[in-house]
Amino acid sequence: MTIDLFDLNKQVAIVLGGTGALGGAMAEALAAAGAHAVVVGRNQERGDQCVKRIVDAGGVASFQQADALQAESLSEARDRITDQLGTPSILVNAAGGNHPDATLPPGGDFCKLPREAWDRVFELNLSGGVMLPTQIFAKGMLETGQGSIINIASMSGMIPLSRVVAYSAAKAAVINLTQFLAREWATAGVRVNAISPGFFPGEQNRKLLFKEDGGYTDRGGQIIGHTPMARFGKPEELAGAVIWLASHKASSFVTGQNIVVDGGFSSTTI
Repeated sequence: MTIDLFDLNKQVAIVLGGTGALGGAMAEALAAAGAHAVVVGRNQERGDQCVKRIVDAGGVASFQQADALQAESLSEARDRITDQLGTPSILVNAAGGNHPDATLPPGGDFCKLPREAWDRVFELNLSGGVMLPTQIFAKGMLETGQGSIINIASMSGMIPLSRVVAYSAAKAAVINLTQFLAREWATAGVRVNAISPGFFPGEQNRKLLFKEDGGYTDRGGQIIGHTPMARFGKPEELAGAVIWLASHKASSFVTGQNIVVDGGFSSTTI
């Protein structure tokens, strides 16, 4: 008898932010492992596109529209999903992003960083990125006594980058909250872990890193030039870490871990 450690058959996997490049790649990976991937986000068109990619590849997926910053919107989405598919057992919190006003340009003055921009980045990455969706979707997992919650942090939450000060601080808070929830819920059968990607080009940072002809911008070149053995990662490279953390068989005792996934840095650690 063989056991597939990474078989997610009959699992319902929620991917908040699945309409983005990284979140979409995670949803595709979960579906490829047998889960019903539920892409949750605000953009119906991009959500439908992600679902189509999954279905065309032979997977099972659906889209639910919701705003990660609105508890009522998330609750309504959860109720629809539960009624149609059953209680979700996997939650990937992949919503997040930065804001230009919360970024310090070269020679910028931190003392003049706008409070509103700082709050917006924390709200997006910590409140909407982890706290609210976890509060909404973890309830069913705690009631059934099983679940895997995967938060998307960042290498910048461990090694602060020079300009994205608010983003780095918010992602550091994501790692800390992950460890707190892991401790609180480990005995209830719900595992909480984080993944910290390095430099993975997505919609938000592609123009920052690449020119239209595919070459590096000044910023992209600085990152590559100043980091030994650096490279930019591909979204699908996150798939292995996501599946490993999502599988109850493969990682029954893994909780509170922050997994570093290569891309912009010289090593991968799991």
